[in-house]
This record gives sequence, structure tokens and C-alpha cells, in this order.
Amino acid sequence: MREVVIGTRGSMLALWQAEHIKSRLENELKIPARLEVVKTKGDKILDVPLAKIGGKGLFTKELEELLLQKKIDLAVHSLKDVPVEFVDGLGLACITTREDARDCFLSVKYENLDSLPLGARVGTTSLRRCMQIKAKRSDLDTQSLRGNVQTRLKRLFDGEFDAIILAKAGLNRLKITHSDVPFIRAFELEEILPAMGQGALGIEMRLDDDLLSLICTLNDENTALCTQAERQFIKTLNGGCQVPIGVHASLLEDTIKIEAILGLPNGEKIMKDLVIGRKDFALNLAENLAQNFIQKGALEILEEAQKMVFS
Repeated sequence: MREVVIGTRGSMLALWQAEHIKSRLENELKIPARLEVVKTKGDKILDVPLAKIGGKGLFTKELEELLLQKKIDLAVHSLKDVPVEFVDGLGLACITTREDARDCFLSVKYENLDSLPLGARVGTTSLRRCMQIKAKRSDLDTQSLRGNVQTRLKRLFDGEFDAIILAKAGLNRLKITHSDVPFIRAFELEEILPAMGQGALGIEMRLDDDLLSLICTLNDENTALCTQAERQFIKTLNGGCQVPIGVHASLLEDTIKIEAILGLPNGEKIMKDLVIGRKDFALNLAENLAQNFIQKGALEILEEAQKMVFS
């Protein structure tokens, strides 16, 4: 069995994710592997909000180029960063079991969003999070917060922000708890809907790789079903990672529930809806939900949101 080269970003969280996949390859599939660390465009440009950098694949493009050049064999991504359209010849080999998909409130002084003082500074990279936070507290000052988890936490402790919002999955994987940050509270899905694929990992490969069928065995069927439905919703809306859209799918036996929200980053216009049906029709349900949004003016709202970002 040849040694597999795993491409990964260099942050502590990305390395944890890549090491996790490496361990599964070696222990479950008996495939030797090593890591190749790559800096992506999203890692290099840290002084501009993500939405203003523009384009899709901010955290994946360089890894995809190395896949096509056969300099790496796998790329491990946070699934929420993976565009819904792939470069020719590449695709997802598998989607691993989802961690906690929720967003999380972190603060040194304040217990939760409601306890923040008037005009408090909240750090987040995400227009989706801004939209939902501002809809709850229009007085809050949401500010761009870039960098890896450790950088963001340092800026919180240095007093640049009264609170920051991070993904619960990343905190769990890095074992960040109340002993590290005084106040940590996960938002329930009814409060803030996460990004498509949040909490899951996607392994991208060349579709002609002879190891593809073997790597596919790491796929988690339920996670894949839910996240593919979320990705279908985004695809139908022609959205990407840096747009104010939240979507989450969950299973209950043979039934799937898909919830979605979109709007303006300032929270002044919000559309929210859900659909429930048989999981066998998950992709159709996701597409129907997106079409319902479109009929109610979703595309016009997203266009307005883009203008707000670049104005």
C-alpha cells in the first residue's frame, strides 16, 4: 500500500482534523499516511473580512491545485468551507461523522448574548452569524474577527471584544472548555442556525484515484445525507460560504427536517422556513425549500446583502 499524502491547512484545528483522518487511515484501513501543510488564500489575507475577499474556495483552492498536480492524495476540509461545485476531476470521497453543529458564544465577562451591555463588540467572521445576532440584538456592534481559534481567543482576552462567536465543533476538538474561557454557551438551533456542513469533515480526492473506493468506507451515511441536503439548498440559491445563509438538516428515523434562514447582515430583513419529509427525498426537499425561498424574494435579498458588504 502506497503512502498517502494528506493536504491540510496549518492551524491547530486544521491539523487536528488532518491527524484525525490520518489516524483513521492507518488504524482502520491500514494505509500509511503523512501530512503536507498548505497555506490557502483565506489563511494569508487576515486583515479583510472574508466576504470582501470574494470568490469561492478561499480555504480549498490551493489544496485542490495540489490534488490535480498529484502532489497530495487527499485534502481534509471543514465541510462548511467546501464549495458546492467541484473542479473537474475532483470530488468528495466521504463525509465523516458530524460533531456538534451549533455555534457558540464565548466571553470573559458576560454569561450570554442577552447579558451583553448596549453596543457591545461581538467578533465573528460570518455574515450568517451577524445576521442572526443583529436580528436578536440590533444594538450590538458586530466586528470582523479573522485568524485561527487561538488568535481569536487571544483578541477576546486582550479586551478587543466583549464576546466572540465560534463553532462548537472546533472547541470540542481542541478541548476548549470553561477552564479556558469563563463563559461558553452553545446556541440552540432555534436561536442560530449553523452554516451548511458545519461540524463535519469532507475528504476531497481525485475521482480517478485507485484508493477512492477504499477511502469511501470512512463515509458516515447519516451525516452525508444531511449535509448533502444542506449543500443542495445552497447550490439551488447559488450561494457560497461567505453569504448570510444558515441551513441545517437533521434526521429522526426515516424523516428529515431541513431548516434554513437568510437575510441581510444587519438583521433587518430575515426569511426563515423549514421542510419535513421522508429522508429518501432529502435532496428534492432541499431544492423545494430553496425554490420556496426564491419565490419569496431570496435572490433579491442576497443581492442586497452583497451590495451592503461591498459598499
